[in-house]
Amino acid sequence: MAIPFSYTLRNLLARSVTTLLTAGGMGLVVFVFATVLMLEEGLKQTLVQTGSMDNVVAIRRAAQTEVQSAIDRTQAAIIENQPEIALDRSGQLLVSKETVVLINLKKRDSLAPANVMIRGVAPVGVVGLRPQVHIVEGRAFKPGSAEIITGRSVADRFQGAALGQRLRFAGREWTVVGVFESDKSGFESEVWGDAEQLMQSFRRPVYSSMVFKLRSESDFAILKARIESDPRLSVELKPEGLYYEDQSRLLANFIKYLGLTLSVIFSLGAVIGATITMYASVASRTAEIGTLRALGFTRSNVLWAFLFEALLLGGAGGLLGLGLASFMQFFTISTMNWQSFSELAFRFILTPSIGLKSMGFALIMGAVGGFLPSLRAARMNIVTALRSA
Repeated sequence: MAIPFSYTLRNLLARSVTTLLTAGGMGLVVFVFATVLMLEEGLKQTLVQTGSMDNVVAIRRAAQTEVQSAIDRTQAAIIENQPEIALDRSGQLLVSKETVVLINLKKRDSLAPANVMIRGVAPVGVVGLRPQVHIVEGRAFKPGSAEIITGRSVADRFQGAALGQRLRFAGREWTVVGVFESDKSGFESEVWGDAEQLMQSFRRPVYSSMVFKLRSESDFAILKARIESDPRLSVELKPEGLYYEDQSRLLANFIKYLGLTLSVIFSLGAVIGATITMYASVASRTAEIGTLRALGFTRSNVLWAFLFEALLLGGAGGLLGLGLASFMQFFTISTMNWQSFSELAFRFILTPSIGLKSMGFALIMGAVGGFLPSLRAARMNIVTALRSA
């Protein structure tokens, strides 16, 4: 028969201070582990939500980002006349020829400079191709004017980017006539204006990319084969969602590997702490262990009882760490996206998968830290243990 659960629980409560300290140490490690996974998930969701699988992005072949890409007007005309491109209700092509440029703006709080992405779009590119974009303050820019709209993140964090203010770049002053949100996607870290006006101001004779919607998703493979085999063109096509997912890969992998490395290093300390705690527990309960063995409990019963105690410590630490990590969802951080070299704001996102991984990590720490002390308790000689009473 197994040793009752109440015995294990009573021993943890009897050493409440030690239990709390050990569980707290594990909880801090789980907090770091979960926070890293939440950062990675937040970055991925921010950029993946930026794009839509219904849209297609055309960029120069071998270019990794729109900033590096160039599509001249002749090539753009060929692409926008493809029969697979959809029309809106008024018969207008759902295609936006866009230019993307980086400018330097100062943050409101620290006055530190940071790169911000300026996106020149066609009017249809604001809401026709991106229904997730909503003007929440002011209005959309007028085509042919020196008006711009700023993403919520830019408006809140950078000088001169709020509604009614002015930004000076490309030798001109631009008036912020609107602020938009896009379901917390990467677009909220951009400034948008009329593509033709921005191209003239930045003296750019070519577009950076094209975004368009297809009549049917099944047309993508046909159009991609035709466009990428056309000798007049040097572009490649990607679904917009896949394009932005690729944009997140480099930074997401860096965050994940750095965070996991730190978590492993910190977990060694937590495991050592759990091991010391369990060894101390075994040493202080030698007589109890002898009594349990004399009452007929087997070595395996003792082993599992002490190992279960270590798992409870790990589980308590996991719950504590996850509880602390959940509060990080109220914060938004910003960093430079290494793909585009622009500032990107994103949130910590806690998912059920991250919760399960974090609890599994905590239980593993408990099991590793408690195994050797549990083995020692199980191997203890009955007579020697009873004599220590």
